[in-house]
Amino acid sequence: MDNAEQYRMDLRRIQDAIPNLDRLRESSVLVTGAGGLICSAVVDFLIELNDTRDARLHIYAAARSRDRIWARFGERMERADVHFLQYDAMEAIASDVRFDVVIHGAGNANPKMYAEKPVETMMAHLMGLRYVMEYQIAHGGGRVLYLSSSEVYGRRGGSAPYREEECHFVDLLDPRSCYPSAKRAAETMCAAYRKEYGIDAVIVRPGHVYGPTMTASDNRASSQFPRDVIEGNDIVMKSAGAQMRSYCYVLDCVSAMIAVLLNGASGQAYNISNPQSVVTIRELAECFAKAGGKKVVTKLPSEREAEGYNKMEYSVLDSSKLEALGWKPCFDAALGTKRTIDLLRRSQKT
Repeated sequence: MDNAEQYRMDLRRIQDAIPNLDRLRESSVLVTGAGGLICSAVVDFLIELNDTRDARLHIYAAARSRDRIWARFGERMERADVHFLQYDAMEAIASDVRFDVVIHGAGNANPKMYAEKPVETMMAHLMGLRYVMEYQIAHGGGRVLYLSSSEVYGRRGGSAPYREEECHFVDLLDPRSCYPSAKRAAETMCAAYRKEYGIDAVIVRPGHVYGPTMTASDNRASSQFPRDVIEGNDIVMKSAGAQMRSYCYVLDCVSAMIAVLLNGASGQAYNISNPQSVVTIRELAECFAKAGGKKVVTKLPSEREAEGYNKMEYSVLDSSKLEALGWKPCFDAALGTKRTIDLLRRSQKT
């Protein structure tokens, strides 16, 4: 992502979707997984908040690769209010800063890796959260927002949106369950640290997030679709695409996360879902195709690709608990997919 004016305008636009935004003012904020799809956009948002509202935030972008972070954020990493923190989820955090807020988004979210590295997937999610919690205890830090997943709900019949209090079937002996099982255990870890050590933790469960901040290694369908278009190809679907999903443009996800961070009840989980963007996988592909002037074609997946697929046929989330905080989405499926294509094309030209 470059510093496109449209993207900056959208970062300013979502500020109005977040109640009590001034509560974040003058905080030191650690963002783990700062090179990823969601948390890189969180860092963008925090920087824009400093520029437009004089929020006086100290922003710590934590990631394994310094080069990747510099490639993503460029000269903004030389600002006095932005700091790089070398970070590995499998190691204790090496810093002496007291963080008022930790937004913990680090962890493998790549379906290909679920199939190839299920052990590493589980351990990174669990150990990463443990080290965040232990750091906050040792340094007297503040609230932790944990980025979980809609996959914690498991599979059930019917077509009612999932509510936060539900919990359904996950096949514990399927290696693909490494991801939802690790996310479930991590949520329980948040509750355990809150009870035993008094850590102030809140949890968000995003649906299927997409946007121009996707990484080159992201092989999820919602990232592959715009990649096909930008490369000048038709969109290739590896299934009929009948699964219904709560899709969410990345900046709506960011504003929802900050809304929960500032207004959510300690110890609670909140779905992140845009009710204006509940579509099937195929309908999302068609939105991307329309935005990019291409069409949708179908091919069979390889055995390895199929191993990484989400087992949930129906994955729509109830957003009422989030909306009760005063949050409002800004991007429906048509606008979110158009923004993604437009911004990726702009980045390609620069």
